[in-house]
Amino acid sequence: MSESIGKVYLVGAGPGDPGLLTLRGRELLERAQVVVYDSLVNEDLLKLAPQAEAVFVGKRDDRHAVTQNDINRVLIEQAHRVACVVRLKGGDPFVFGRGGTEAEALAAEGVPFEVVPGVTAGVAVPAYAGIPVTHRGLSSSVTFIAGRRDHENEPKHIAFDRLHLEGTLAIYMGLRNLDENLKALINAGRAADTPAAAIQWGTVGRQRTIVGTLHDLHRLCADADLETPVLVVVGEVVRLRETLNWFENRPLYGRRVAVTRTRRRSAELVNLLHERGADVFEFPTVEIAPERREPLRDVADYDWVILTSVNGVDYLFEGMQEADLDARALHGVKLCAISSRTAEALRERFLIVDAKPERYETEAVVALLEKVGGDLKGKKILLPRADVGRSSLPNALRERGAEVTELRAYRMAVPEDAQALADALIEYTPDVVTFGSAAAVRNFHEVMGAVRVAKLSKTVAYAAIGPIAGKEARGLGMDLKIEPSVHRIPNLVDAIAEWAAANPLD
Repeated sequence: MSESIGKVYLVGAGPGDPGLLTLRGRELLERAQVVVYDSLVNEDLLKLAPQAEAVFVGKRDDRHAVTQNDINRVLIEQAHRVACVVRLKGGDPFVFGRGGTEAEALAAEGVPFEVVPGVTAGVAVPAYAGIPVTHRGLSSSVTFIAGRRDHENEPKHIAFDRLHLEGTLAIYMGLRNLDENLKALINAGRAADTPAAAIQWGTVGRQRTIVGTLHDLHRLCADADLETPVLVVVGEVVRLRETLNWFENRPLYGRRVAVTRTRRRSAELVNLLHERGADVFEFPTVEIAPERREPLRDVADYDWVILTSVNGVDYLFEGMQEADLDARALHGVKLCAISSRTAEALRERFLIVDAKPERYETEAVVALLEKVGGDLKGKKILLPRADVGRSSLPNALRERGAEVTELRAYRMAVPEDAQALADALIEYTPDVVTFGSAAAVRNFHEVMGAVRVAKLSKTVAYAAIGPIAGKEARGLGMDLKIEPSVHRIPNLVDAIAEWAAANPLD
């Protein structure tokens, strides 16, 4: 190993919602060379470190993938290999997170380290369930307790009779010994009718909350088939949930939505769905594979440039850059954007479109071009597009006498890992599957196969952002239930919320 030693950052990832990561944690992920993470870390956080090698050392309950000694060894070895190692831990590293153990091991080997605290589950998870851990008149203290003991130096059972039991109790890893712990609390003097709640997968779209008392919570959790991870809250503050339950009252709470957009373009849709309370499964069925870009030296010679996607905008400017041109070369060239998002991409480059049709239909596009720019006869039109782009638009333009140059700007390929995700999607049992393009529909059908699509279609509502994707879905036998009148991502999310309101959960 190298004589130089890097630094290990023990970073708290929070309990699940990636938005709870601290600014310092984000900064370190963005410059990490290696990220060592566990099973309670939301893997969306790894997107903040695309440059880093990701090392999974997950363990949950009694199914240990890697021992603690192995994790310590991994951290030490990685610190001798690279300069910046982020040890990403669920919750807070020093609150039932074994962060102290790992810091001790690093210190013993002379490895520099820094601790970055995270939002701990004992505070955040109750808050997302509408339960404040302290509240004037109800509780002036909160005690964090490990619900199970498995270290050889720790007593097997929790000595509740030695704990302060008057305030709120937040019991981590609360499900495994739930019945035993609740009975022990009653035996220690806590009233059997004390309110208690069990919260599964707190702070994310899969969150479920069961409310009862010390007497019956174990039975209620068993009836609900609750599974780990679960945090249990005991105390009078649980009564406030009826008034303060904000997270589970959002319009898409309890809904599972599969997003088929490219990884590069999915962020806006995923974020908006999360904000409405949905649990999201990212299943990209399209990967933009750029074609070889030729310098666009003659771009100024065209009368119109028609852009059908943000990818086309990227291609246009990259081709111009290859020719040592900038936006000034488009002076005198009219621009048509097929969608609002494409128009926004041009606006971000300080260009205002001359034409944007209300809908992406061939006749509507041609009519708008003629309205804005007059007769198309003899006009030179540049059309950067995907390899599977429809031929109806260029054909209609040529019928009007235009000279159309089609450039194959990119390929709509199937991602390499799409097939591996197909079975996971079936197991996920989505309520809604969204499509942002006809290519996404075709690739989805190809990857899933007719049998799995038929199985999904029994329970899934398919959603398309516009008529082209919708037509493609119907043509492949997928009954479309959701399509916004305005073909933009926020409107698609609104339409999904409207569908959910009209189709309440059982």
